[in-house]
Amino acid sequence: MDPVSHAVLGASLAQAACGRRLGRTAALAGLVAGVLPDADVFIRSAADPLVAVAAHRGFTHALAFVPVGALVAVLPWLLWPAARAGGRGWTLWFAAVLAYLSHILLDAATSYGTQLFWPFSDQRAGWDWIAVVDPAFTVPLAVGLVWALRRRSAAPAVAGLACALAYLGLGVVQHGRAEAALRELAARRGHAPVRLEVMPTLANQLVWRTLYEHGGRIHSDRVRVGWTGTVTLREGWSLPLAGPADLTAAERARDTRGSFARFAWFSEQWVARSPGDPTVLADMRYSLSAEAFDPIWGIRFTPPGAPAEVEWINRSRERRIDLGGMWREIAGQ
Repeated sequence: MDPVSHAVLGASLAQAACGRRLGRTAALAGLVAGVLPDADVFIRSAADPLVAVAAHRGFTHALAFVPVGALVAVLPWLLWPAARAGGRGWTLWFAAVLAYLSHILLDAATSYGTQLFWPFSDQRAGWDWIAVVDPAFTVPLAVGLVWALRRRSAAPAVAGLACALAYLGLGVVQHGRAEAALRELAARRGHAPVRLEVMPTLANQLVWRTLYEHGGRIHSDRVRVGWTGTVTLREGWSLPLAGPADLTAAERARDTRGSFARFAWFSEQWVARSPGDPTVLADMRYSLSAEAFDPIWGIRFTPPGAPAEVEWINRSRERRIDLGGMWREIAGQ
């Protein structure tokens, strides 16, 4: 999720669990540990842009790395003897463990994919329960944390955490309802999905973007799951699934580092050629448009002799959020 959510969640957990012993230092340590896993964004290579893609939400987001990451987060405090006195060092480390763990689990609850089980598996966990930005999750946490720090009491932080957990649980329920609606839609079309995925759209749990594979094509639609049980659909479009056999001869000749396989792993095999530019092999999970597939990112194989065999296409900065349109869709209009 976004850094603010990670920071307030980590600080809230640490303050609720260890604030009585550590005071406001618990929240500060939790804040640092809550954002530290994303230090992996600095891992990159000019010769291979996919290094950065593979590294983000990689080993720093693994369960096995939590004790080490927590230790790194509180190392500045542990260098002071006073901070270690009376067993406070262990309490600091425990607070950081809670915050660090919260980061990786919250990331796994989104759609991007998190390598929780590194180094034993490269599987990317993406539970699709919450969007990467959702104020309904973050605001109660922030209010509870500020109130807890002002009152020097754990209770408000616990209340904020309870609200956030309840909202996440609601996302699990809504995800199941959206998936059931997608299966019903596929059945009406006479399709038997090989696999499917439903993902929450920005800042809400009502409108879900859906994908399923049938007959060598990826179908994408949007499902609105109302609080009262009403389900509405916006039928979308489909594109041919792009696999290794679909690469051109020139692309196969350039693919000496297994770039396509690595990108397909990152995209959880939801790969298709961009309708606007067939040279771009795109991640179908994310689109700039709600009306048609307009990929946010993908790869393009470079000409022979280029320093890197693929170019990373990232159009995130082109995204313009139509707040009016988003609200009308959320409101079911």
